[in-house]
Order: sequence, then structure tokens, then C-alpha cells
Amino acid sequence: MDTVAAGFGQRLAAFQGDTAALGQAGYPRVVEHQRGQRLNQCCHRQQQRLKIIRRGGSHQRFQATGVVEVEIPHPQAHQPAEEGPAAQRLTQVAASRVPLADAENARLIAFRPEDGGTEHFAIVIGDPSRSEPVLTRLHSECFTGDLLGSLRCDCGEQLRGAIREIAAGGSGVLLYLAQEGRGIGLINKLRAYQLQDQGFDTVDANLRLGFESDERLFLPAATMLRLLGFGKVRLMTNNPDKVSGLERWGVQVAERVPHAFPANDHNAFYLSTKAEKSGHLL
Repeated sequence: MDTVAAGFGQRLAAFQGDTAALGQAGYPRVVEHQRGQRLNQCCHRQQQRLKIIRRGGSHQRFQATGVVEVEIPHPQAHQPAEEGPAAQRLTQVAASRVPLADAENARLIAFRPEDGGTEHFAIVIGDPSRSEPVLTRLHSECFTGDLLGSLRCDCGEQLRGAIREIAAGGSGVLLYLAQEGRGIGLINKLRAYQLQDQGFDTVDANLRLGFESDERLFLPAATMLRLLGFGKVRLMTNNPDKVSGLERWGVQVAERVPHAFPANDHNAFYLSTKAEKSGHLL
């Protein structure tokens, strides 16, 4: 039996790692392909660059054996990956009061994807109105920035700054999304850092690894907001893609609230690349 790893984007991630990690957000979607089965019976996108990987000696490892270009006809080919079967359907599984240093009146709510992926979390501060646009921040998890205080990005400042701003305004919600490294995962983010140390910018490093420049999905965030009862938001972001991404899935963005922080010697090039190549409003 061969396994066809179909990436979320048109460019397939050249991935080799533990099978347990493959289902996490940002990693390639893995489908089983029986010999003799037509690819359009197991694959979703019309055009994919597929990496064929064969099961190795251990059931916990995969070994890449080749790359093929294929044309995959499919009646739903125009639909994005998020609209595939069981795409990021979420269930609220737990909630608790969790006082924070900058927001003592906070609750933490956990949402689990039905496909077995990593949980996403919502931090609800105060008692936001459901009838007015709620101050909202979408924050992709960042182990290095959020937990370690890395200076290579501005994620830690954005996370803590958003909590402070929401608390100062009285109420709001921060979605903490399991989309590490713009959706490519921590290990691949470290690989991208290695390439950046060789002179590649953050966009080209992702592309060189076989990923899109940004592999994040916005359907999970929109689903979480709907489950929480929020249909309109004042979105704290510098990224126009977040605005269009939420609106595409039915969440009205009444206002974009700038959310920028000063650069340092370690992240200045990273931030300038986001502005020049990714269209961030910095």
C-alpha cells in the first residue's frame, strides 16, 4: 500500500516525520491509496504536486520515495481544502475560569476538531455583547515567541498586548489557534529558521521547504466565533488576509484594529518581509 500525502496548498510539503504529527494543523493531509485505485478516488484537489511515500520498516515512520505531477479531476475541485470532508468541524469540550495576570476576569474554552487534530482555545475576557462587534484577536500559537520570549518574531508581544488591550476595553475574545509557524508546525518552523540564517526571508524559506508562504486556515476561527455566539468583530490585526478569511466564512469584520509593535534587531527583517511580501499593514 502506498500513501499519498496531499498538501493543503497547491505545493506539497516535503514532510518526513512521526505519523502522529501528520494530522495536526499545517501538516500534509494523508490518505491511503490502494494499488490500482484512481487518484481522484482518494484525493481532493484538481491539481496537486504529490509526494508518494511508502511505509518503511516501522509503522511510525515514513520514507519519501518520489515526487510526481498528476492531474486529478474532481467535481468539487474548485473548493478549497477547508471544505473537504470533516473539514475542521469543532466541538466545545471544556471551559473554566482562568484569571490572567493582565485579565483576571478571563475564561478559557477548549474546542476539539472532529478529525482528531490539536485543540484550539478561546480566551473570553469579561462579558462581551453578542449584539455588538466584539474586540477580537486571532493568534496562532508560537512556542518560541509566546513561551520562550523569542526575539525572532513579534508573537509574544502580540499575544500579551492583545490580552492587555482587550482587558482595558472591558471585554473581548482572543482565539489561540493550533497553527504553529503559520501552519507548518514547530519542527518545520525551526527548519525555516535555519534557511533564514542562510539568507532566505520568511516567505522564501517556507517555499523552499515545499509549503505555501502561509498555510493557516480561517475556518476554525470562524467556527469558534459562531459557537461562542459572535457574528461581528472588531479584528485586531495587521494582516488583511485575516479580515478576508473571516468574512469568507460568514463573520462580519466591522473594523480592523491595528496591532503592531516596534521591531528589534532580530525581527526587523522578518517584519519588513511581512509588509513587503505578505501585505501586512505595518
